Amino acid sequence: MTPEMVMGLAYQGMRVTLLLAGPLLITALVTGLLVSLFQAATQINEMTLSFIPKILGVFLVLVLAGPWLLKLITGFTRELFMNIPTLVS
Repeated sequence: MTPEMVMGLAYQGMRVTLLLAGPLLITALVTGLLVSLFQAATQINEMTLSFIPKILGVFLVLVLAGPWLLKLITGFTRELFMNIPTLVS
């Protein structure tokens, strides 16, 4: 296993991780920002108000993007397992 192969696997792993976590994190960030703006405009200082919209937003993204996310992680895992013989030798 060459250093280039290790770096390639690390790059692919980080890329897949970012693609898996990105939509969920961006949704939580945007939802939290919108709820914070609403709280600032209405002067509601309830700390727990942002949790329910964030949970619903992330759940909605999981429902909508779930098949794509599952296809992405299974494709990466399948490719990794198929390349085990070339990685070992």
